[in-house]
Formats: sequence, C-alpha cells, structure tokens
Amino acid sequence: MAIEQISGNWRVGVLFSQTGVTQAIERTQLEATLLAIEEINAAGGVLGQPIEPVIYDPGSDPKKFRSFAERLFQVDRIRLLFGCYMSSTRKAVLPVVEAHRGLLFYPTLYEGFEYSRHCIYTGAAPNQNSIQLAKFLLSTYGNRFLFVGSNYIYPYESNRLMADLVLQGKGVVLDEVYVPLYPEAKDFEKVIGRIKKTSPDVIFSTVVGSGTSNFYRAYCAAGFDPTRLPIASLTTSEAEIAEIGVEAAEGHITAAPFFETLSSPAAKRFVARFKDRYGAEAPVTAAAEAAYFQVHLAMRAVAKCGSDDPEQVLINLRDAEYDAPQGRVRIDPENNHTWLWPRIARIDRQGRFQVVWNPGVRIKPDPYGVVQSLDDWSVDDVPLLRS
Repeated sequence: MAIEQISGNWRVGVLFSQTGVTQAIERTQLEATLLAIEEINAAGGVLGQPIEPVIYDPGSDPKKFRSFAERLFQVDRIRLLFGCYMSSTRKAVLPVVEAHRGLLFYPTLYEGFEYSRHCIYTGAAPNQNSIQLAKFLLSTYGNRFLFVGSNYIYPYESNRLMADLVLQGKGVVLDEVYVPLYPEAKDFEKVIGRIKKTSPDVIFSTVVGSGTSNFYRAYCAAGFDPTRLPIASLTTSEAEIAEIGVEAAEGHITAAPFFETLSSPAAKRFVARFKDRYGAEAPVTAAAEAAYFQVHLAMRAVAKCGSDDPEQVLINLRDAEYDAPQGRVRIDPENNHTWLWPRIARIDRQGRFQVVWNPGVRIKPDPYGVVQSLDDWSVDDVPLLRS
C-alpha cells in the first residue's frame, strides 16, 4: 500500500453542476455522492482513512468540465472522478481522464455506443430503458410518434435508436423537432404547432434541463390530454417534476431503473436518508441513485486493493456487485457498464411516479446495440401494473 494513501485522506474529484441548464438534476447527483461519502466516513472511512471530495461547479458547460477535470488531475492530484450528466460534458472530460490514466464514474443514462477502459458507466444503456419504453408505448398508446429533443449529442443519438425500435413495431416517426439547450417560449410554440399538425399517438421527449418544464407547461396550456397523448421521456425525473409542477406533469411517462416511490426496504432506506439530509421536498432521482451506489462500489474496490490506483480499482470492480436501492447491481467486465433493473412509471396526481410496468429482471448492459429487438431483451408478455 502506497505511503501517500495510508497517511492522508482519499481525495476524489466531484464534478456536477450546481448552476446552469442542468443544475436541478445534477444537484441531486452531487447530493447523493456526498451522502455516500458521509456514510462511508461515518463508518470509519476506507481502511481507517476518510474520503475527501474535491468539488467544482462546471455550470453545465463542457469547456468548464474539461478545465476542472484537468485541474483535479494536475493540481489536486486525484485519481478517481465522480461526475457528468450531459453526454457533451462526459465527452469533454473523458480525454482528460484517459490522458492521466484516471477513472471516471459516470452515473447517467446515455446513448450508448461508447467504451473506455477509464470509465465506469452506472447509468442505463439504451437496452435498459429505450427498448422497454418503446415496447410499452407501442402496446399501450399507438404507433405514431413525434420526437422532441434538445439540440446536442444525446437527443440525436437517442432518437436514432428509438426510431429503429418504432419501425420494428410497425410504427412511424412523423417528425423530429429540436430546440436550443437554452430554449425560449417561442421555441415550444413551434413544437406545439407541430404536435397539432401531425396528431401523433406519443411524444418522445429528449428535452433536458430547464427546458423540460417549459415544454410540459406549454403542452398543458395547449389542452392536450396525457391519457391519450402522453409525453414519454427518459430525461424527466423527480427533479424536473419539481420544476414543472403537478398539474402539467400528471399522466406523463418515464423509464428508469429507480424511482423515489419504490417500495423495497433498500429503496425506502435510501430515500429516507436522502430526505433526512437534504429536506423532505428534496427530489430523489435515478441519476442520484446511480451516483450514490457508484461511490460505494468504487470505495469497496479501493478497500479491497488498498489503493486508489485506477488499474487496481478496475481489477477489483470486475463483476463487483452491490445491493443498490434499485436492486442488486453488477459491473460487467466486458464493457464497464452496469447490470440494472428497468422500470416504467407514470406521474400521478400528486406528482409522484407510480410504476406501471416492472419486468422484474436485471438486464445485462448492451451499449453497442448488438441486440436492438423489442422482444429479445428479456421475458415477453410482462403484465401491466395499473397506477
């Protein structure tokens, strides 16, 4: 064990935005990361030494993410980095992590088709949310889809995958509409106009950040009925609902491995600890849950090998499992992604997610889209749970 590691704290980098367009969701990831660190430190730290988070606010700006990552590795001398939400920020940070032979833990769903030895992906790959969502929507609402997204990497790639799945289900994508990452009211006026003109059965939204609330409110103000024409999204979480408001959020659909309302003992304990620490109204999101369990997984690996050397940590993360709030998760040694538990939920009249489809299986990550079938990802004919 290296002298510098047993004589002082375990310093880790933390990069989540506390300001900027995605601040609401990234704050939940920051809070969950710090909660996990506090839990580990309260239990004696790692091999008797506390974890010391070195935190910067990149403000949802990919350039700042890259700059702060360079500072963390060069000045703060960290080896393990927890952070990033948008794919544009992950892609800005990864070259820095790779150049310094560090290790990034990325707790956010993303578009797939990526692998780095220097990244552990704990958010959902497309086969762990997009396939299930497409199958549910096609069987429940219809096969005419309209895509609405923010203008950056993830929405374009996510829509490309969803379009393939819709076509498999003998559906049609009527149109794709993109709005700026920092949208104005007029941008969603155009979206509402496209909805009225095309008359879809489903709206698939990859709008992120502060624009999400503008979109849902514009939809509600236009008088659309979510029981007949829902907005289905992978990027709308409890954090966005808090900004949208209950009236505009009710009835819409999201797919994720974790929801605040899950009834398992592990989920209830996590939610209770989170709200005890950050307040009763603090939203607990799937991105926060991934940020939480990845810290525990990472530091267990550090304890096992007695070092925060990324190569040694990687070896000890292969096939590593952890009883996360969503269920028992596992790092896949083939691709550094995580086995997760997909679920689909609808927002109820209290603004809370209620699970309507729970396959009840842990899904192996397939980030490369080797299997992009509506039927081959797991069991078929899973019963629908009514909210």
